[in-house]
Formats: sequence, C-alpha cells, structure tokens
Amino acid sequence: MEFKEIQKKIVERAKDYEERYNLVIDENTAIIKLYEEVGEFAEAVLTHRKKSRPEKLLPPEESKNKVSEELADVIGMAVVTADRLGIDIEKALQNKWINRKNG
Repeated sequence: MEFKEIQKKIVERAKDYEERYNLVIDENTAIIKLYEEVGEFAEAVLTHRKKSRPEKLLPPEESKNKVSEELADVIGMAVVTADRLGIDIEKALQNKWINRKNG
C-alpha cells in the first residue's frame, strides 16, 4: 500500500471517529491528541521494559504488542495532525528524512 493511501485511510478513520462520537478534531485537538498518544506510547515502553508498577506488567509478547499499538497511534495522530494543519506529510518526510544531504 502506498503512503498516500495509508494517509487517506487514517484521515477517513479520524472522520469516522468524529462522526461516531460527535466530535470535531480541529488543529488544536489533533495536537493535544498527539501528545496524549505519545504519553501512552511512553507508558507502554516503560511497562515493556519493566520500569512500571508491578501490577501493570504484562507478558513480554503482550507488552511488545501494546508498544506497537501505541506507536501506531502516535503515527496515526501525526498524520491526522498534518492533515488538519494542511501539511503534506509525505513531502515533509521526504525533505527531512530521505532527501536531506546533511545530518
């Protein structure tokens, strides 16, 4: 699947979420949700590395799966945030990560 198609499906999923819960994910909401997802990702990593309270610990495969799910949420919300800000995230990634000449 091409990146543009992934972006489109993520944005469609966000619109479905808005309709289902009668919410509007505007620029500010998208940014705040992105922060929320980063926090959940960090928490999942801490749990996976056994750096959290014992009652939060999960079996290794389950905790790794939780890390991957939360990272997917971070990436998804980054795509939604880019959409709300009118940023072509694919182009931005190419310019910053792929085509950049200097470190």
